[in-house]
Amino acid sequence: MNDTRPRGRLAVLAIFAIAMGWLEAVVVVYIRGLLGFAHGQPVPPAAETMGRFRSLPWLLATEQSREVATLLMLAAVAWIAGSRFLTRIGAFLMIFGIWDLTYYVGLYAQVRWPPSLATMDLLFLIPPASWWYQPVWIPVSIAIAMTAGGLMLVRSRP
Repeated sequence: MNDTRPRGRLAVLAIFAIAMGWLEAVVVVYIRGLLGFAHGQPVPPAAETMGRFRSLPWLLATEQSREVATLLMLAAVAWIAGSRFLTRIGAFLMIFGIWDLTYYVGLYAQVRWPPSLATMDLLFLIPPASWWYQPVWIPVSIAIAMTAGGLMLVRSRP
């Protein structure tokens, strides 16, 4: 980040990631409604959740395209934010981590879900697979590590 005000740039990246995380939570609240999850209801096991997706044939492809678009937006902002490869990787890790943490905070604020870090969640749909069905503490731990590691890379000097 070759800028005279790197802290300002980090703050803008964090604001972007927070806004993206909140938007992600809003979209997932809508998806939960489409899939028939009541306010705060746990995510059923992966097979049942995928069955609900199949009941709306257009939804899985739509949701997968949203996941790809989200990752591309995070990558594009990270690319713009850095001038070196490692800085760009660091920016991506940092904003991905903040985005994911904000996503869970946003879901909890809107629908009181997840009730605990032990709650099971279907993390991704690319590719649709049962291994993506994990307790929330796993992506939260990874997001914290990504944020910290990314911040260290962004702040490192050549």
